[in-house]
Amino acid sequence: MMLQDFDQDSIHSSSPDLNGLAGPSSMGVGGSAGLAKNGISNGNGHSAVPATNGSSGFGNGVGNGIAKREHGSISKVSLPGTTLYDDSTVDREEFVRLVIQSLRDVGYMESASALEAESGYTLEASEVSQFRRYILEGQWTKAEAILMHIGVVDEEGMLDAKFLISQQKYLELLEAQKTTAALHVLRTELAPLNVEAEHLHTLSSLIMCSEAEDLRYRAGWDGAAGTSRQQLLSNLHRYIPSSIMIPQRRMATLLRQALSYQRQRCVYHNSNFTNFSLYMDHQCDKDAFPRTTTTILQVHDDEVWNLEWSHDGQYLASGSKDKTAIIWKVGPVSSHHPREWSPHHILREHQYAVGCLAWSLDDSILLTSAEQTIKLWNTKTGVCFRTIDGHSDVVTALAWLPDDSGFISGSLDRKVIRWDREGRQRDSWGTTAIRVTDLAVTPDFTRLVTIGMDYVPPHSVTVIDANPRASMAGSHGGEAPMGTPQSVPKKPDNRMVIYDLATKQAESSIRLEGELTSVKISQNSQYALINHSPDEIHLWDLHTGRLTRKFTGQRQGRHVIRSCFGGVDGNFVVSGSEDGNVYVWHRDTGTLLEVLPGHGEGSVNSVAWNPRNQQMFASCSDDRTIRIWEANVHEELYPDTFTHPALDSSYSSVPTGKGKGKLRTQYEDDNAEAVSRTSGTGI
Repeated sequence: MMLQDFDQDSIHSSSPDLNGLAGPSSMGVGGSAGLAKNGISNGNGHSAVPATNGSSGFGNGVGNGIAKREHGSISKVSLPGTTLYDDSTVDREEFVRLVIQSLRDVGYMESASALEAESGYTLEASEVSQFRRYILEGQWTKAEAILMHIGVVDEEGMLDAKFLISQQKYLELLEAQKTTAALHVLRTELAPLNVEAEHLHTLSSLIMCSEAEDLRYRAGWDGAAGTSRQQLLSNLHRYIPSSIMIPQRRMATLLRQALSYQRQRCVYHNSNFTNFSLYMDHQCDKDAFPRTTTTILQVHDDEVWNLEWSHDGQYLASGSKDKTAIIWKVGPVSSHHPREWSPHHILREHQYAVGCLAWSLDDSILLTSAEQTIKLWNTKTGVCFRTIDGHSDVVTALAWLPDDSGFISGSLDRKVIRWDREGRQRDSWGTTAIRVTDLAVTPDFTRLVTIGMDYVPPHSVTVIDANPRASMAGSHGGEAPMGTPQSVPKKPDNRMVIYDLATKQAESSIRLEGELTSVKISQNSQYALINHSPDEIHLWDLHTGRLTRKFTGQRQGRHVIRSCFGGVDGNFVVSGSEDGNVYVWHRDTGTLLEVLPGHGEGSVNSVAWNPRNQQMFASCSDDRTIRIWEANVHEELYPDTFTHPALDSSYSSVPTGKGKGKLRTQYEDDNAEAVSRTSGTGI
C-alpha cells in the first residue's frame, strides 16, 4: 500500500467524470486554475456521459482513452439509497472506499481524490492517516496517544495494542544497542501491562544479545529496517474497527477469496492460479484433463505392481512380478510426431518380484526392493552398486528423504531403518509396534507416517503357507520358496502411527478399520492419503489428526492398491482398482470425476502423477502394461490400440491377465486360516 497523508487540500484530479452514470451534480466542490480537464461539459454544470464509458478501447481520438472535460470542477453526486445497485446488498460507501483504497495502492492518487470528491466518501479520517504514519515512522508516543481517537475503546484491546507498540519500541532500542533505554521500556511500559511471565522473561533474555543479527534471529523479527513496522500495523488492525481503518489491500483480499472460491468450484481445475481472469468466471475445460490413453508400454512379462516418476518428470520407473524394474525415458511431443518412449534401462538381478521403488532427489539413484532385499541402482549406467539385506521380512516401503541425505525403509519385520545415500545404516526406529505395510516422509521433513498392522503373538493354530506373498506382504504374489508350518495370529488391528522425524518419538497412533496398503503425503505436508479396504480411500489431516474425507467407488478387497495426489495443487485423488479401472476424485469435495477404462483383466495396482507435467499420469496393471494418460491429443498421431509404434511387435498385444491370487489372510468365526503366505513373511 502506498502510504500517504490523505487529508490533502486539493481534491482535483484528471480522472474521468462519470456523473452521467450516477445522476446530476448537486454540490460544487470548487475549482482552481490549471485543473486537469475531466469528462465532457455540457455548459450547465452537469457532465455528459463519454461515448466510450470512459475508455477509448475502439479509439475515439481522446488522449490516452480518457474523455476530457472542457470546463468546470468535480461535483459531489448524491444518489438515492445506500446500496451499490437497487437489487444489491453491497453497501455503496464500503465499496467506494475500497475502490479509493485500491486506486491509492496502485498509484492513481488523483483518481482516488476525484472519486472521494464526487462520492463524498473519504478513505479514512485524518487521525487514521496520522496513526499509520506514526507507526511506520516509529513515533511511538504519538501513536499511543491517538489510539482512543480511532476506535480503540475496549480496555483489554487498548492494553494489547499498547503492548504491541511498546514491544516494537523495545526491540528497536535493543537493535540500536540502546540497552538502558530498552530496559526502561521493559520495566515501565511492558511489565505493568500484565504480560504473561513467560513472555516477559523471553523479552528480558533478549538483552543478552550482543549482536543485532542474533537479536533478530532469537526474536523472530526482521528489524526496524525490515517489514516489522508494517507487520505491527497489520497486527494493530485487529483492535481498530475495520470501518475506521480499512485492512490493507482489502479489495485484493476479496478478489483473491473470490478466485479461490471459483477454483474450488472448478472440479477439473488443473492450471496455474495466474491464469485467472476477472472478466469471467473461471472454469477449466474438461478436455484438458488427462483422461485419454496416449501410450501403452508393454515390455514386462508379468504383472506390473508399482510406478514412480523421477523428480524431473523425464523418466518413469516400473516394478514387476517378472523380477525386473524398468526405467522408461520420456521423449518430447510435437504437433507432428507422437511422444517417444523407450526402455532406458531394464534392471534385472532381482531374485524375486519387485515391489517398491524410490528415486533420489537428484534422480541419480533408484531404489528397488524384492522380498527382504534393497538394491541401489545408478540411473545413468543401469548398474546396481549396492545390495542391502537389512530386513528379515518383506520390505514394503521405501522413501527418499527430502534433504536428499538418504532414505528410509519399512518392512513387515516391524523395523524402520534410515540409510545414507550409499546404503549404509545411519539410524533405526528399533522394533516398532506395527508390521509396516507402507510409509512416507512429509515434504517439510518433520514427520514420518507409517501404516500397518499391530503385531500380535502367534496362537496355537498352525497352517502351511499356500501363496508366496500375502496382500499385506507387499500385496503381490511373488516367487519365493514355499513356506513352512507357522503359527497364525488372531486378526490384528490396523493403524497409522505418526513419528517426529527428528526425535523418532511417536506423536500419535490411530486405529483404523480394514487393511491399509498405501500412504501418500500432500506437497503441503498437511494430508495423508491412505488406501483402505474394503473399497475406500481415506484423507487424514495430519495437523488435526482427524479424518477429513472418504473416497469411494473403486474396488479393493484382496490386493494392494496404491493411490496418489495429482494436479497443479494436488487437488485430484487418483487410484487403481481391482475392477481394472482408474478412478479420479476431486480432493476437496470428494466428487468422483472419472472412471477410466482401458486396462485388461485384473487389478490396476498403482498410479503416479508426473511431477513436472501436470497433464500426465501413469497407471500399471496385472495385464502387464503401463498406460500413459494425457489430455486430448491429435488422435491421428496414435494408433487406435494406443500401442506405441516404437515398441517391438511382440509386445503389441495386451495379454489376458488372470489376477494375482494375492489373497488376504481370511478370518471366519473364531478359526484363523492363513492363505497366501510367504515363508518368513506371515501376517
